[in-house]
Amino acid sequence: MKHISRDAISQMEKIARLNLINSCTGYKSANLLATKSIEGKPNVAIFSSITHLGSNPALIGFIMRPTTVPRDTYKNIRETGYFTVNHITVNMIEDAHHTSANYELGISEFDKTNLEEEYKNDIEIPFVKGSPVQLYCKYVNEYYIKENDTIHIIASIENLFFEEKLEHTDGWLQIDKGNVVTLNGLDGYCLPKLVDRFQYARKEIPSTSIFKKQK
Repeated sequence: MKHISRDAISQMEKIARLNLINSCTGYKSANLLATKSIEGKPNVAIFSSITHLGSNPALIGFIMRPTTVPRDTYKNIRETGYFTVNHITVNMIEDAHHTSANYELGISEFDKTNLEEEYKNDIEIPFVKGSPVQLYCKYVNEYYIKENDTIHIIASIENLFFEEKLEHTDGWLQIDKGNVVTLNGLDGYCLPKLVDRFQYARKEIPSTSIFKKQK
């Protein structure tokens, strides 16, 4: 196997280092995070750091890059307290990726792509139309990470929407049925496929496949 030391990593050309370190940790979630300013201007941006933090209460977290430059997403979340998380499908990839372009503050990526706003019930924050799994989230807290000047945002899931075909009888969502993609690094979009699912692991008992048991 090829070996690259920490010193060698620090001396790499910037783009090569970005590609290597962003891809070596494995597949990441691919989500569109939508917000709206207090003036009513919508915004949408791609994030690959949104993760599950707990189910009771239902919490998620994501990393906000350094705010040394203006960031609509962070500004809108702090001003309104809410945002939506929308899973990206195969047919959204090009537009979703384009939301990472460095537009000026106040420019809506909804206006620069074919992504469409969708509104539900009395929720004023937009969702992304066509996303098979959508979360309406409320800002709870944030933690500054001094090591790289980023911010860990913590949020609660206030409302959850998903296509019914994804749900199993035990509540589990099989998101590959919705053609949801994942990210390999910064710009590699992959379509995962379910291989197997297992029962809760217990010591001294071999892992048991749920799917094989059902057959």
